[in-house]
This record gives sequence, structure tokens and C-alpha cells, in this order.
Amino acid sequence: MSPDLSPQAIALADELRTALHHVFRRLRQESDNDPSGLTLQQKMLISTISRQPGIGVAELARQEKLRGPTMSGHIKALEALNLVRRDAPDPDDRRRSGLLLTEHGTALLTEIRARRLDWLARRLSQLPPEGAAALRNALVYLNEIGE
Repeated sequence: MSPDLSPQAIALADELRTALHHVFRRLRQESDNDPSGLTLQQKMLISTISRQPGIGVAELARQEKLRGPTMSGHIKALEALNLVRRDAPDPDDRRRSGLLLTEHGTALLTEIRARRLDWLARRLSQLPPEGAAALRNALVYLNEIGE
């Protein structure tokens, strides 16, 4: 660890890391109960494709830190499930075609996100007003850390 960090900053970082880990684990568990049968990896891939329509397989593999052949296998499986389709080839590089979600893929991703949001909203609604206000105030800083 950096010697210029205060013990308070280190302790806060560890508490935040632990809390976020628990929240993310519960969110994943909620989506594990969805009827789609998709793996966590498949859900992450359709989410990334949704945020970056037209992304190529190679770029997706780099972002997800997977080998090209491994990513190609994942994409073929998502295509077989009618969740992802390839866009028209790039006019400058005919070997490259971008990935897009199908209507079915978009609907399924919307459903998964709604399930997670519903779970989180139910949990947040159980907080006392001061707890909800504290979280709302912390969001500014959490977003700053994440950017």
C-alpha cells in the first residue's frame, strides 16, 4: 500500500469494498433466479453489447479479457439463442462486423435489469429516511470514484 495513505482512508476503502462486494453478490443472485438460464458471462456480454452497439468481437474480447476464440464461442452461443446478431461488415475491413442485440436480446436484458432494480428498490425502501438520504448523498462521491 501507498505509504502516503492514512489509516482512515485504508479502513474506509476496505469497508466500502466489502459492502460493495455483498451488494453485487446479492444482485447477481437475484438475476441467477431469472428464467432465462443465461450464465453471468452471457448476461455481462449482452449488457456490454447493449452499451456499445456495433462493438467488434476482438474489441469485446479485449474489454472482457478473454481470448478471441473463447469470445467467438460465446458470441456464437448468443447468436444461437437469438440474443445477438452481427451487423453488416465494415466497408473498410470486410472481416469485421459489429455486434448488436436482437429485439429478443434487448427485451431479455430489460427484464434482467428490471428484476435487479426491483430487488434493490425493495431493499432501499426498507431503509430509514436518514439511511436513504445518506446513500443519496454518497452517490455523488461513488460516481466520482467510478469515473
